[in-house]
Amino acid sequence: MGSDEKRGGQRRISRRAALIGGTAAVVGAGALAHDELRRVWWRVPGVEKKRVEGELDHVGAVWTAAARANWRRADRPDDYHIDRVVIHVVQGSYPTALKVFKNPGHGAATHYVVGKDGRVAQMIRELDVAFHAGNREMNERSIGIEHEGFVDRRRDFTDAMYLSSAKLTAGICVRYGIPVDREHIIGHVEVPGTDHTDPGPYWNWNRYLKLVRGQMPSARQVAEKKA
Repeated sequence: MGSDEKRGGQRRISRRAALIGGTAAVVGAGALAHDELRRVWWRVPGVEKKRVEGELDHVGAVWTAAARANWRRADRPDDYHIDRVVIHVVQGSYPTALKVFKNPGHGAATHYVVGKDGRVAQMIRELDVAFHAGNREMNERSIGIEHEGFVDRRRDFTDAMYLSSAKLTAGICVRYGIPVDREHIIGHVEVPGTDHTDPGPYWNWNRYLKLVRGQMPSARQVAEKKA
């Protein structure tokens, strides 16, 4: 995880613009870029999606809110396209992960935490940007999943954890049309600029992707019932 959001601060709109009557009033020369408009339109009163506190994106998860300082309010995928899932290992226990993500001084948190026994906590809504990857662009385009355990202990990656995490990732891939491959489902170690090594050498990627693919049909059924 990383605190790149705090270091970089909030992204500023070039040539600060105000949304008036549904149009952009540009201060200074030039027009506000289309992608910048797309990322701020929902902040107009009455436009933002309605939210329910503690609402879950993943069936079977338990809501445990991360500290507000460890994520940024957004309206994904309307403002930022989601096309990555980032796999983390906490270097500690499930309770430890929940504790540090609830600490506003930590500066980081993932959307989900998965335990060795397969339990799942959701700590941040998927539509919001979690500070988890140590790379602002990756944070904006990804969902972060933390896993209980240590990178140098193969035994920490249990059958229950793999299956539960695969169900979670399959659901995310269905919701956002993310391909199930190693380009789009990556480890924290693969994030540009990171100094982290998780999920480490004992995370079985072949097994994991096979499990994710196997869970895709049931994930689609769940999505269809919700639609």
